Amino acid sequence: MATPGRWAAAALLLATVAAAALPTARGFSLPLQRPADCGDARYFDISRLACGPCGAHQRQSAGGSSCVCQPGYRMVSSSGGSSVVCEKCPENMNGVTQDGWNCIICPKGLTAEGKCKCLKDEILVERSMDGILLNEALCIHCNGSEQAFSAPDVSGNRCVRCEQTFINVSKSCDCSSPNILTGGLCFSASEGLPPKGLATVRFVQLGITLTSAWFLKNLQSSASACWLYSNLTACQALGNMCVMNMNSLSSSNTDACGLFQYIYINTARLGIVHSIAFWRHNLPWLYYGDQPGLASQVLEANHFPTIFSFKGTDKDVKLRFIAASFDAAGNFLKWQSLEGGILQLCPDTQTKLNAAYAFGTTYQQSCKISVSKILLDFANPIFYDLFLEYTGDNGQQYLWAVPVLNLNLQYSEMFVNQGSNMNNWLLTRRFFLVDALSGKENDLGKLPRVIRIASKITISIRLLSHTQRGTIYPPLITVGYTDVLVQNPETQSVMVSFSVNYEMNQSEAQIQTDITLGVLGGLAVLWSLLKTAGWKRRTGSSIIDLQTVLKFLLFYAGDLANVFFIITVGTGIYWLVFFKAQQFVSVLLPLPSQEEDFVTYIACAFSLKALQFLQLLVSQLTVDIFFIDWERPKGKVLKAVEGEGVIKSAAAPVSIWRTYFIANEWNEIQTVRKINPLFQVLAVLFFLEVVGFSNLALMDSSSSLTRSSESYIAPWSRILRFGVSAALWLAIAFLQIIFFSVFYERFIEDKISQFVDLCCMSNISVFLLSHSCFGYYIHGRSVHGHADTNMEEMNMNLKREAENLCSQRGLLPNTDGQTFQISISRKMRLHYDRIHETLTRKRGPARLLDSSANTFEQSTRAYNTMNKFLSSFIDHVHKEMDYIVKDKLLLERILGMEFMEPIEKSIFYNDEGQSFTDVLYYGNETTLLIFDILFFSVVDLASQSFVLAATLTYLQQEIFRFIRNTLGQKNLASKTLVDERFLI
Repeated sequence: MATPGRWAAAALLLATVAAAALPTARGFSLPLQRPADCGDARYFDISRLACGPCGAHQRQSAGGSSCVCQPGYRMVSSSGGSSVVCEKCPENMNGVTQDGWNCIICPKGLTAEGKCKCLKDEILVERSMDGILLNEALCIHCNGSEQAFSAPDVSGNRCVRCEQTFINVSKSCDCSSPNILTGGLCFSASEGLPPKGLATVRFVQLGITLTSAWFLKNLQSSASACWLYSNLTACQALGNMCVMNMNSLSSSNTDACGLFQYIYINTARLGIVHSIAFWRHNLPWLYYGDQPGLASQVLEANHFPTIFSFKGTDKDVKLRFIAASFDAAGNFLKWQSLEGGILQLCPDTQTKLNAAYAFGTTYQQSCKISVSKILLDFANPIFYDLFLEYTGDNGQQYLWAVPVLNLNLQYSEMFVNQGSNMNNWLLTRRFFLVDALSGKENDLGKLPRVIRIASKITISIRLLSHTQRGTIYPPLITVGYTDVLVQNPETQSVMVSFSVNYEMNQSEAQIQTDITLGVLGGLAVLWSLLKTAGWKRRTGSSIIDLQTVLKFLLFYAGDLANVFFIITVGTGIYWLVFFKAQQFVSVLLPLPSQEEDFVTYIACAFSLKALQFLQLLVSQLTVDIFFIDWERPKGKVLKAVEGEGVIKSAAAPVSIWRTYFIANEWNEIQTVRKINPLFQVLAVLFFLEVVGFSNLALMDSSSSLTRSSESYIAPWSRILRFGVSAALWLAIAFLQIIFFSVFYERFIEDKISQFVDLCCMSNISVFLLSHSCFGYYIHGRSVHGHADTNMEEMNMNLKREAENLCSQRGLLPNTDGQTFQISISRKMRLHYDRIHETLTRKRGPARLLDSSANTFEQSTRAYNTMNKFLSSFIDHVHKEMDYIVKDKLLLERILGMEFMEPIEKSIFYNDEGQSFTDVLYYGNETTLLIFDILFFSVVDLASQSFVLAATLTYLQQEIFRFIRNTLGQKNLASKTLVDERFLI
């Protein structure tokens, strides 16, 4: 008995031998062979996927996957494939039975396959009633006379009653001349048949007109049966052929639609159906009529008799579309709800397919489908008459017919151009998804030459103007077809789409937006003129030149950017609140095509705000600044005089470290903002992507922040995306500003106030000029006389100040005011410039320069000159350049300008709001915040990605902060003579 170990060893040996026998060159490949490649003497072996030889006296079967006996031979045995044994029939039995197993005598000849055949009106009988094989086949004549009215069936095996039209016309089963045989029906030539129809189908996109095998067989018979007998199925079939021919309305043509119109016009006596003027008895309803302007009456004259809401029962929140479906032959199939996804060619889950009919949810679906799959799934076209179901006041269920706008409809001269004008539309009723039938020219079983596919289907729902209860106009379904020339179905594909759009008349909203833009734009012009006037006064110039015009345009760009920003933010938040929060529908979102103006406004706001931001950046990088050191020498020191060899007493030098310290502190606060930019970006991204606020930007009625992975995700609304993101930016920034101003700066750290205190403790004032004759002054003169002292004396000074044992810090006696807006006289500015030119080593008076001194000594001397001049100016030493201190008027504060012009004396305006931050990031938070919001929004609208927008927004913040710090540091070193190496 074999042990398990021996079995395992044997299995391992076999696996090794098998692995060694694997082909190394060809791998796991095999030749491609098809049944058509095998020829008559071979068959296609489905187990080997290759051709195999048939046996003696055999040939390939019709299916190609087995062998059959040649004519004159019968089968003895058959196991499929080539397992067939054939035997020659006796000489006196020249035929083979229909099943191929027996030989038989054929009295009326043989077919090409060697089987018996009979005449036209005969049936073939090979066995007796009890199944016994006859020695000789019988051809039995079907009695077509009045007693039987029989004829062979399609298979030729039974006598059945012939078609009723034969009996009606000829009282027999024969339709001989002068009677007319068409489509398997018999018509009398004297009955007034409709005109001879053209069995052609036009494929305009391909420029092809072909004779359809289906039309050739059924068009004339369907038209005649519909016309003569009011046959319901024939009328439906005729209508279907008209729809397959794109509802052609050419008056000079007798195609399927021409025949339909002929019958429609001449059957007015039959009356109408359901009181609908366009629906004739016995005929399908294909058209709404071709009168100009009729479409607007159909779509706008009446509203749909029910209301819809975003929150309520299924009847209130869903569109209950239902369709009557017919096959090509005109047979009614069934009523079908669209919730089954019958109009959506793209495969998807049932939940997502059904989401298309949730009221208020914009639905979009598109995909590519192979032609081979279309031919497989839609071999026979199905035609639909679409209705919208509703419940009447009495509880009865009713249907509202949904009109169809066929974008491929072939118009008559009256409707040459469809255009966007509703009055030019010609509405129809019936449509199909795929027509793979009319494009067949010959055998109806073969592939069509051309197929026509509904590549674009759009259901449009329009809200009634000024409704508060969710009332809509009748829906409209728009269908666009694509003609495909079938060449290689496996490699060909078609892009198809299905969408449900909701729209309302946006003209009133557009008018209100235009009015708001006009009013605010006009106010922006006035505000910019005031700014320009204030700027002219601050520059000390009264001439209107090119620079003035350019400055006005820059001011106007910033103000107009604010106007666009206010309008877009207001619009976005309006749609966000009123669309998402409503229960009974009163507003619907603008369509993507209606959002173009909104996107343009955002682009304009961003472009203009970027221009304002760059101008702000340049102005801050060119500001004039000087640190006035009030420290005076304490005693004298002995100093050797270079070149003379003697020692003289001189004033003790004043330490420069306090100035370097203040310069570094100023350098640090240049880009301090009222908010934390990194936290701002991360918080906005957190609420959008993690909490789920981004879901509020979807074009559906849901206000939920979460979405199931199984549910349909509606497309984004650009207006809602901007509204959600801008609202979050503003809300988080507002909370940050409140937090920093109320809590952080009061209890933890206020860098701006600390800088002012530090100036006072360092005995250094800051003199800033943002304009030629306007700037800011921070009074940092120490109340203790000296700041360059030891720790013990410093603590003592602070204690005395805390106990009010010394004077106050203000510029004026007994005041605390340390910050001022200054408007200096022209004379003062000219004197400042003369010294400043020497300070920057551009040029200077000869008396200030020493040709033997090096550059450093010249700069040091110029610095001391400027320090002495400005300190003496503050101390009222120069009576010809004196100044006064006063408060600004309320109107001056509001307008941001000065009414008094400093002609004789300069003016120092008391400032408790630390307005010197206007030359820093801190004082321009509004401009920076709006620029960040617009930058974020532009990136998001272009990429549809909040993550990318947040990343790029933070990067641009850091880039501009780096530029502001780097160039601001260079400007600081240049204007104050602080060595840049000491700025860290």
